[in-house]
Amino acid sequence: MPISATIIVTTPQMVSIDDVSRAIMMFKDTSVHIGGLVENMSYFIAPDTKSKYYIFGRGNSEQICQKYNIPLLGKIPFEITIRENCDQGKVSVALANDEIKDYYKGITTNLFKSL
Repeated sequence: MPISATIIVTTPQMVSIDDVSRAIMMFKDTSVHIGGLVENMSYFIAPDTKSKYYIFGRGNSEQICQKYNIPLLGKIPFEITIRENCDQGKVSVALANDEIKDYYKGITTNLFKSL
């Protein structure tokens, strides 16, 4: 089957961004359309204080998207419910609360806009 587009997933860490940079160049060299980038484990919201912490860094995904002119589709936080669902084989976009579902809906909406 032909590849119509790719979605690249990264974390905010520089080591991940460096890997993503190589992947972007590979897809550009092979003329595969890049639908966009998703930043996973983007931040953590403390359940007790609701404070947001950028454990793995901040801003690197935006910089790589600007450098290569690709859209940032969305950011998924480091969220215990998402981790638990994954460990149990449950799909968060279908089975999580509305706030978590909205992360994935936003990514999907942005992907359709980019295609």
